[in-house]
Amino acid sequence: MDLTRARWRKSTRSNGSGGNCVEVADNLSGVVAVRDSKDPAGPALTFAPGSWRVFVAALPARP
Repeated sequence: MDLTRARWRKSTRSNGSGGNCVEVADNLSGVVAVRDSKDPAGPALTFAPGSWRVFVAALPARP
């Protein structure tokens, strides 16, 4: 999958101390991509937008 046009943003759920950082690109048609911000050239996971919404909705509330 070509992710060259992806606009990556750091997840609000990422660790602020530079540890567990996840980036999400949701500007692509029909797909949401997720990657490790420490390895931007590495692999990315892709999800159907509906599946991504279900996943995010199932996350516990932030304290």
